Amino acid sequence: MATTIDPTDFVEVENGTLTFPNEKQQAKFELGVCMAVYKWEELTTAVENSWGGPKSAEKRDWISGIVIDLFKESSAVDIQLIEETLLYAMVDEFDVQVDNDSALEIAALVMAFFKQVREEKYDQIDALYARWQEKRDTQVGSKHVHVEEDPNNPDDSESEDDGEDDGEDDGDNDDMEVDEDKVKQKNEPVIDDDGFQLVQKKGRRR
Repeated sequence: MATTIDPTDFVEVENGTLTFPNEKQQAKFELGVCMAVYKWEELTTAVENSWGGPKSAEKRDWISGIVIDLFKESSAVDIQLIEETLLYAMVDEFDVQVDNDSALEIAALVMAFFKQVREEKYDQIDALYARWQEKRDTQVGSKHVHVEEDPNNPDDSESEDDGEDDGEDDGDNDDMEVDEDKVKQKNEPVIDDDGFQLVQKKGRRR
């Protein structure tokens, strides 16, 4: 970040909590928190690699929730508190210790969003949300392509000549090789002098 972050920067209210009385403002702030958390590359890497288990994506949303709760339950929040909350969540939920300042940057972004929403300025939050939607739609579209291709052509790269019977051909090929060997053995004369006895009626599977 170009600007220096002051970890002690804070917001507070005299009475009550930092929840916005205006529903639109509260909704925009919560969206801003989610967009800030989704912008955290270290967390994105942890989710994409399922370091938090099969529910890694849900854990990321939970982290957004606990950051939002800091403002809902407190009369004062500073950047350092947000940073520590993010770092503890990464350790608890993903077993990842973040040693750089990335959590501090995300915390500062959350604080900036709070101040923007307080002044009813939503441009940055809306821009981030539009970009996130576009990225998500692109990823979903590409996933659909893969989901449709994979089950229909499981071993397409390996067997190009198998045409229609993909799954059965693989199994039948093995049986055909065994049958061919046995057919060769059946066609050979049985030579007692060598001490080999061929059991001709064994393993006929079709």
